[in-house]
Amino acid sequence: MNTAVRETEAEPVWVSEYEEALNTLDAAKDRWAQTDVDERIALLAQVKDGVQQVAQGWAETAARKKQIPDGSPLVGEEWISGPYALMSACNGLMQTLSQMQDKSFVDHLHTRQLVTGQTAVQVVPHSLWDRLLLSGVRAEVWMQQGVTRDNLKDHAAVAYDTPAKQRRGKVALVLGAGNIAAIAPLDVFQKLFLENQVAILKMNPVNDYLTDYLKIAMKPLIDRGFVRIVKGDGAAGAWLTNHPVIEEMHITGSGATHDLIVWGAGAEGAANKASGTPKNTRRITSELGAVCPTIVVPGPWSRADLSFQAQNVATQKLHNSGFNCVACQVLIMPAGWDKGADFMAEVSRVLRGSKRLAYYPGAQDRLSRFRDHAGTVTEIDRGSAPACVINDVADGDYFRENEVFAPALSTHEIEARDAEAYLVNAVDWANSQLHGTLGANVLIHPKTIRQIGTKRFEEILAALQYGTIAINGWSGLGFLLTACPWGAFPGHRLDDVGSGIGTVHNSFMLENTERTVVQAPWRPFPRGLLSLQFTLLPRPPWFITNRKQDKLGKLLTAFQHKPGWFKLPRIFLNALLG
Repeated sequence: MNTAVRETEAEPVWVSEYEEALNTLDAAKDRWAQTDVDERIALLAQVKDGVQQVAQGWAETAARKKQIPDGSPLVGEEWISGPYALMSACNGLMQTLSQMQDKSFVDHLHTRQLVTGQTAVQVVPHSLWDRLLLSGVRAEVWMQQGVTRDNLKDHAAVAYDTPAKQRRGKVALVLGAGNIAAIAPLDVFQKLFLENQVAILKMNPVNDYLTDYLKIAMKPLIDRGFVRIVKGDGAAGAWLTNHPVIEEMHITGSGATHDLIVWGAGAEGAANKASGTPKNTRRITSELGAVCPTIVVPGPWSRADLSFQAQNVATQKLHNSGFNCVACQVLIMPAGWDKGADFMAEVSRVLRGSKRLAYYPGAQDRLSRFRDHAGTVTEIDRGSAPACVINDVADGDYFRENEVFAPALSTHEIEARDAEAYLVNAVDWANSQLHGTLGANVLIHPKTIRQIGTKRFEEILAALQYGTIAINGWSGLGFLLTACPWGAFPGHRLDDVGSGIGTVHNSFMLENTERTVVQAPWRPFPRGLLSLQFTLLPRPPWFITNRKQDKLGKLLTAFQHKPGWFKLPRIFLNALLG
């Protein structure tokens, strides 16, 4: 038998599948780039039908794989961070594309000037449905310096500035994430609709059980040769990153994986990085996680406020069992706050009540490393679920530099002479001490904001260098609201990639964005009405304590598929019961 035959026989079984997929995409890339907006809208409408067709199986399969018991309200997490998020993105993109002529969609976006001189663009609420279903939730995109109301159209949908017949496409590789179901298809949408690129999606082995569902949901795009979805291990992904047909890449994962792709392995990779000579020169964008902080600002919190915000913090930590790149990892507390001990007791109580199992590979090893590096730890027993481990971040650099990706949390106290000085110091500490810039959260009583002054508060917030900042909410909400750009704070480089380069989602197709600022109601409905907060939002459906989030997830997904007034009563009823 000759060498050529032996080499062919030794090829992995996926090589021929991948080659065929890449050839199909390469042949279709210009056709996709030249596809007009009407056809794109029609394709998205068909994708919505496909998502609705598989939504229940998708959510229930994901819940089962993540060891969520049948009938648990936590199944709602898989509805909301899966089919719902993808369906919502379809609607947002369809709306933008339908107003692409003269970029008229920009005309309907409210803007204001920040104290920094930057332009803020309100993206939520944008419709009547937003005002009803996300009552009290507000999201602004803060643009980079130089972007103004007058030139905003020059910084929106730039891929559509070239006439369709003159566009040339590219083949992109998307390396999917293994934790949240909507990440991979939304990353594909970024390449397709914001960058005019066809895409091969290589699923993560952790959640490649979603492949068949995604192939049905995205069938209209697959049938036309614009998308391919494949399974494979790390070696298969590495093969794709070096294939000559691949022109650009996007990865959601770890900095170590990013550097392996860009610089290479071991001593060679270190030498390449030191000399600034990438082994892989293709353009690569990325979302790579962080050590994300939550800053608790002292103020006149009531007992009910302590309870509600404790549920907020517990959600930031234990949504998806803690396997989120934007999970809270460092809880920054005001030293000497008379309500601090009561708040931590409430947080511990909510954490104790969450019995989610640790489904993601390597969780026990990461928890063991966390314990090994810690001094004194508090372990919150959760029965059959692994104990939630809490320590002081002062135990060592490890806790400031490493994303734990598991149910573990560090705390840090900062002196609090007054709320303003404390917040300034907390922002400075987070910026200078914690790895990454993906998401940060600030919990602050509305009276404290008024005491500091709204302009001064905005000025302090502008110094917090994170891609998404949540005020009285969770920055993960910026992921679910697909009108918002999602990614790290700008400025990372290939040789110091931090939380990544570039953004995804962003259904209004804004360019030169700096960050998203999401604000949620301080108090839920109806308690918020007593303090003149005019919100209809009760306990949010993304809270791990919501008793009806499985029902809400299904109802909200169906609503995104076909909005209608008659669907609202059941949504509101389950929201109130949650």
